[in-house]
Amino acid sequence: MNMIKRTALATAAASMLALLPLTAHAAGGGEEIHIERQTWSFAGFTGKFDKAQLQRGYQVYKEVCAACHGVKRVAFRNLAEKTGPGFPEESVKALAATFKVEDGPNDDGKMFQRPAKLSDNVPSPYKNEQEARSIHNGAYPPDLSNMAKARSIENTAPWYKHIFLMARDIGVGYQEGGVDYIYALLTGYEEKPPAGVKLADGMNYNKAFPGNQIAMAPPLSDGIVKYEDGTPAKVENYSRDVAAFLAWTADPRLEDRKSMGWIVMLYLVITALLLFIGKKRIWASAH
Repeated sequence: MNMIKRTALATAAASMLALLPLTAHAAGGGEEIHIERQTWSFAGFTGKFDKAQLQRGYQVYKEVCAACHGVKRVAFRNLAEKTGPGFPEESVKALAATFKVEDGPNDDGKMFQRPAKLSDNVPSPYKNEQEARSIHNGAYPPDLSNMAKARSIENTAPWYKHIFLMARDIGVGYQEGGVDYIYALLTGYEEKPPAGVKLADGMNYNKAFPGNQIAMAPPLSDGIVKYEDGTPAKVENYSRDVAAFLAWTADPRLEDRKSMGWIVMLYLVITALLLFIGKKRIWASAH
């Protein structure tokens, strides 16, 4: 009975700690920042992307982010996939045709421009890195295709809390740290820095960015994108939706992997059961 009580108390303590936000460093160093752990539909063993959210996220990306950031690892056909945003194929074809891509050489040995096809990747907004830097005063807007994987958070909680956090995530392998960071970054802008903090010229204060000073101006504001499904046009919703979209661009086969994982687990369970039965029969005949 005492063992049961101790186990219950330990479980309760772990549950309470699991609800606490993480104090973390964004990968790459910088001052200590505060990243709240979010709830995502695609997290966990059975998680799946919310198609409506991915479509809204793409809308935010297209109307706001695409002016400066590309998603060059995403093909137009991916936007029509069932495990992705699931846009109608004809709509995606029409969208692709609005972009120009370089092809060739033609019969004269020259490269030429043509409308994009479903098989083409989404073109970058710049011809090359040099052009991007010349437009942005030397800064290079990164491609967002793998941003949710390239950015993550490092747990800096005390060792005793860290043990419980590891216990919470064991077997699950929490992989949404990068998405949490993107959401925190987009919602982390403040009009004025805290007292005693002086911003460098051209910098903006962001409580989630390492060092808290970021060159990118706040990209989102209430009402900047009008959702067709009636979702409130708020920065929080924009940030959550585009963060989910970037989680998908970084791992478009997530749902397929999870489905395969369940099949593998079932296979291993059946195999273990057959081996156990075989072992029992072999040892039974040996006696």
